[in-house]
Amino acid sequence: MPLMIELSIPRGPIEVVCLGAHPDDIEIGCGGTLLTLASSRQVTVNYVLMTGSEPRHEEARNASAHFLPGAKITHHLLDLPDGRLPARWDEVKQTLENVARGCHADLVLAPRSDDAHQDHRLVAELVSTVWRGALIMHYEIPKWDGDFGRVNHYVALDEATVQKKIEILNRCFVSQLDRSWWDDETFRAILRLRGVECQTRYAEGFLINKAVVDFSDRLT
Repeated sequence: MPLMIELSIPRGPIEVVCLGAHPDDIEIGCGGTLLTLASSRQVTVNYVLMTGSEPRHEEARNASAHFLPGAKITHHLLDLPDGRLPARWDEVKQTLENVARGCHADLVLAPRSDDAHQDHRLVAELVSTVWRGALIMHYEIPKWDGDFGRVNHYVALDEATVQKKIEILNRCFVSQLDRSWWDDETFRAILRLRGVECQTRYAEGFLINKAVVDFSDRLT
C-alpha cells in the first residue's frame, strides 16, 4: 500500500479566497502554493486582510501581484486593530460573509484554528462557518510561541519556487526585515521539514479538517 495518495484540484479556472489577519500572513503561509496555482491555471482571487495601515496594505498589494501573476485579484483590506480581533468579532464575521456573498470559492486559504496568535485563530475559527462548500486549507505561520503542529496535506515545491517565494517576501515586505525570525533560513527550513514529511525536497504544509472524496470517475 502506498504511504500517501496524491490529490489534485481539477484543471481549469479556479476561484480562491486568501484570508489573513495581518499583511504577510498569506504569503508566509502559502506563497509557494499561490505561485504554483497561478502558473498552472486561470485564477480569480479574493484577497482579505483584517489589519494593517496603508503602508502595510501597499506591501500586501504588491506581494499579491507577484505571487499571483496574471490573476484577477480583488483586495479587501481592513484596518482593524492588530492583536484585538477577538474584540471585533462582529466586524470580522461580517467582512467574511460580505466576501462570501460576492464570490464562489473553490478553495479557501486561511490560518489554523490552533494558532497561538489570537487574530489568526479567530479568522480560522470563523472561516468554516462562512464557507461550507469550499475546500479550506489552513496554513501555518512561524512565530516565537512555537506552536507548529502536525499537518495532514502538503503542496510540493521545487527549488525555483522556494527561491522565488523567499525573494518576493524579502522584496515586498521591507517593513519586516528587522524582525529576528525573518530570514531566508527560517523560511527554507520550514519548507524543507515539510518536504521530508511528504518525501519530496520542499513543501508547504496544511491542515484540512474536512474534504469530500469523489470516486465517480473511477466508477464510470
